[in-house]
Amino acid sequence: MKSKLSDFIRDILGHVSIQTTEVYARADSKQKREALEKAYVDVIPETNQEKSWEKDSSLLKWLKALNK
Repeated sequence: MKSKLSDFIRDILGHVSIQTTEVYARADSKQKREALEKAYVDVIPETNQEKSWEKDSSLLKWLKALNK
């Protein structure tokens, strides 16, 4: 019996139907990025947020010492 790669992917993802797996396989890069951004909202840092390490003078001193 010959298996297709999509069958293996379906099994790994736990999909019952190959049609479910094919929906994800056909998604373009923009769709995948948007889905990840929605799923991981709390993981993506805000760009205007101040970085705590920039205020830590001892950490900055230690990091600069690594460059010597």
